[in-house]
This record gives sequence, structure tokens and C-alpha cells, in this order.
Amino acid sequence: MAERERSIHEMLKDTPSMNDSCGAVHTGTEGASLGIGIGLSGSTSSHSIGTVNPLNTSSNLPLRNHSAPTTPMSPTTSQTGNGFLTSADGSSSLIRTSASKIDSIKNWSISTYKCTRQIMLEKLGKSQRTVDSELEAQIEQLRETQRKYLSILRLTRAFSSHFQHVVVSQQSLADAFADLAQKNPELQKEFICNSETQRNLTKNGELLLNALNFFISSVNTLCNKTIDDTLLTIRQYETARIEFDAYRMDLENTKPEISQAASALEETQRSYAHHKDLYEKLRGDVAVKMQFLDENRIKVMHKQLILLHNAIAAYFSGNAMALESTLKQFNIKLKSPNNGSGSWLEQ
Repeated sequence: MAERERSIHEMLKDTPSMNDSCGAVHTGTEGASLGIGIGLSGSTSSHSIGTVNPLNTSSNLPLRNHSAPTTPMSPTTSQTGNGFLTSADGSSSLIRTSASKIDSIKNWSISTYKCTRQIMLEKLGKSQRTVDSELEAQIEQLRETQRKYLSILRLTRAFSSHFQHVVVSQQSLADAFADLAQKNPELQKEFICNSETQRNLTKNGELLLNALNFFISSVNTLCNKTIDDTLLTIRQYETARIEFDAYRMDLENTKPEISQAASALEETQRSYAHHKDLYEKLRGDVAVKMQFLDENRIKVMHKQLILLHNAIAAYFSGNAMALESTLKQFNIKLKSPNNGSGSWLEQ
């Protein structure tokens, strides 16, 4: 038994110290090492083998989780003291973008609230609105003119559609008379005479349809593009007027307050001045656009009304030469009633 104990002592002496084994691979956890030390000391409790403190091994051997992947440090990232990774390129730009979006949403919300409040106060009669009587009268007259021109456009389209059906019916009637002239020799002269009459009416009807389509296209451009462009500027002017009145009312309400901070008062004054400049600029733009629109409207309608009058008068009076000359005068392409679509080389 003594030899066995000596052999154990010799084996322990020959074993290298755990602190010296830097190249050894240790697996397991701290609890397992603690359990081995306790079990070894328990099995040799009756003999003095040596003092082994299992708790000291944890302080000498730092534990590391080798299975957890390490995060590579890119050149554009750095680790702060609290362990967060920051990017030198993208973080600042991301913060600036987020801040600008938040500021834009904030400014939009404030402006929308003030404009809504101003509109409600104006409807309730508790706030005064800036009024330009002369300009607003011109705006109302322009809107009334557009409504009347749209009514003329709708009626002219209906007339053109009905008249096109008449022309198609005349063409079909001319073909039917020509066919009957071939099958009825006893009435051939009469059928041919009626067929030629309907063909002439069809030809003149096609010319009148060209004039009507030209008139419809010009009035449609005037109503739905030229006038609409001016009305868009007018709507922007009306929105600027509401914003100007809203900030004007804010400035008037902040003046009596002595406890108001100087910075807030200056900000209110700057907002008021900005919206005042925008309102005056748009008011000038509206006045200029309406002046040019009025001149253009008179010129276009003068030309189109003369065209419509001469074409309709020439058609219903049976003056084919005057109808053709009217279309040539206004540079309208003449189309023969029997001409279909040309070949692909001509197109």
C-alpha cells in the first residue's frame, strides 16, 4: 500500500503544472474542473497528497467561449468604449437624413395645423382674411369663362358625333343607290342622280367634320391645358394666402405677450416675412399669367369662331368651293370621303 502511495506521489510530481501548460487544449467548463478537483481530494481524504485549490484555476486560466464567432472589424468601423460598433462613413449621413426627414415632417405638421385652423376661423367669421378685390373678381370671371367654354365644347362634340352618323348614313345611302342603278335599268338614271347627290353631300360633310374637329381640338387645348395651367397657379396663390394669414395671426397674437421668448418671437417674425414674400410673389405671377391668358384666349377664340361660322354657313348653303377655301385658309388638311388610310409607304 505504501508503494502504491509513493507511485501516486511520483506521478503527481512528474505531471507538469497547469499554469505552465500554455499549449494544452482544455475543454469543458469551470464547473467540471471544480468537480474533478473535489472528487480527487475526496478519494484521497485519508492521505496527504497535496493541497489543490480548485478555485485558483479559474483565476489563472481565463475561460473563453471558442464556439462563438468573432465579429470582423472592417476598416470603416470602430468599437467604442461601451461595446457598440460605429461606422465612420454611413452613421453620420444616416443621422443627417433621419434628422432632415423628422424636421420636414414637423414643419409640414405645423403648417397644416395652422392652415386648417385659419380656414375654420374664416368660416366661423373669427378671423380676417387678406382680400384683393380686383384680382379675386378676375379669378372668378376666369372660372366662369372656363365653365362656359367647357359647355360649348361639350355641345360641339355632341353635334360632331351626330353629324358623323349623318355622313356615314349618306355614304351608305349613296352605295345603295348605285347598287340599285345596276340592277334596275328602268330606273338607272334616277338612282344614279340620287347616288351622286349623296356622294357630294358626304364629301362636303367630311370637310365640315374636319372643321369641327379642328375647332374642338383648339377649344379643348384652351380649356383643359392653357386655362388649367393658370388655375394651378391661382390655387398655389390661394394656399399661400391662407398660410400668410395664419402666420400673420400668430404674429399678432404673440406681440402682446411680454413673457414670450425673444428667439420664439424672432422665429415667428421670420416665418411671417417668408410667407408674406411668397404670397406677394404668387399674386404677381397670377396677375401676369391672367393678362397673357386673356390675350391668348381672345386670339384663339377669334380664329376658331370665324372658322366655325364660315364652314357651317358654306356647308348648309351648298357652297362647296367656299367650304374648301375656308379649310385652306385655316391650314386644315382636306380629306376626301372615299379616301381610306394610305399605304404604309405614304404613312
